[in-house]
Amino acid sequence: MRTRSRQDEIIAALADPVADAMGYEIVRIRVLSGKRQTVQIMAEKADGTMDVEDCAKLSRALSDVFETNDPISGEYVLEVSSPGIDRPLTMLTHFERWDGFEAKIELDRLVENRKRFRGILAGIEGENVLIDLEGEDETAMLPFEWIAEARLVLTDALIAESLKGRGGKAPVWTDGAETVTEDTQTDKTSKTNR
Repeated sequence: MRTRSRQDEIIAALADPVADAMGYEIVRIRVLSGKRQTVQIMAEKADGTMDVEDCAKLSRALSDVFETNDPISGEYVLEVSSPGIDRPLTMLTHFERWDGFEAKIELDRLVENRKRFRGILAGIEGENVLIDLEGEDETAMLPFEWIAEARLVLTDALIAESLKGRGGKAPVWTDGAETVTEDTQTDKTSKTNR
């Protein structure tokens, strides 16, 4: 879920060591095609925060590595952002960290004639995600490897947790999604903060 394509995995192999050394965790990577390719990287610090300065710092460091290693042919735009409040859940540890919060999960296969689940996260057990579904007496167990997409649902409880800051059980940051975009071309780099 953190990556979807071979191209995303190549970017991750270059980005992870840089981010780790700077104290960031890469949450998700997507290389999007279009008129000009876009490399989207979501990251956060261990405490769940990621402000615009962090995005800019990581963006500069990744730009240097990508320029040297050239993982993408042609021009592309590099976007470094925080995961946001209703963040994607891309690693098994995310499901444990956000225990007690509502999430939407989509599987890559049918389970009991459905692929989509929405409920309250109940932690993990081994390599499985636990989720309490409305109308079900027992906690559902979904194999992590079957999850195609997962994200937190923006609820009053999640917003309240966000506003509390880091005092709660789940690390969050409160400034909304911060993004830094870098335009990468052969001879010139320009930065735009949003």
